[in-house]
Amino acid sequence: MLNWTSENLVPMPSVSPKPKSKHSMLPVFVALFLISYGLMAVLVVEQGRTIDNQRSLIRSLFSDSTQLSQLKGKASQKQRAEAQAQADARAHSQVQTPSAQDKPQDPGKKNSGKLRKPVPQRPPTDATSLEDERRIVVRI
Repeated sequence: MLNWTSENLVPMPSVSPKPKSKHSMLPVFVALFLISYGLMAVLVVEQGRTIDNQRSLIRSLFSDSTQLSQLKGKASQKQRAEAQAQADARAHSQVQTPSAQDKPQDPGKKNSGKLRKPVPQRPPTDATSLEDERRIVVRI
C-alpha cells in the first residue's frame, strides 16, 4: 500500500504491520488450567476430610444411641421388676378372698349368656360416598 502526500506526490513506503502470533493466549490458558486443576484437587481433599469426619460422627452417634437404648431397656426392666415386687407384696399383704369359682352361681345367671342374641353386623359402606365432614366441597 502506498501513501501519497499532497506536498510532493511521491510514494512513501508504509510500515508493514507485525504478523500476530497464533499462540499468544496459550500461556494464559495453561496457567488458568493449572490454577483450576489445583483448586479442584484442594476441593477433593477437603471433601474427603469432611466425609471422614461425618463418618466418625455417625459412628459415635450410633454407639451413643445403642448405649442409650441399653440404659432405657435396663431402666424399664428395673421398673417392671419393682412393679412386680410391689404387686406381689400387695397380694401377700391382703387377706385372701374366695374366688369367683368357689362361690355358688345363680341358676338364672348361668344361662344368661345363651339367651343373648348376637348383634347384627353393619353393612359395609361405600368408600366413594364417604366425604370428610370437615371439608366443604363446592362444585360448579
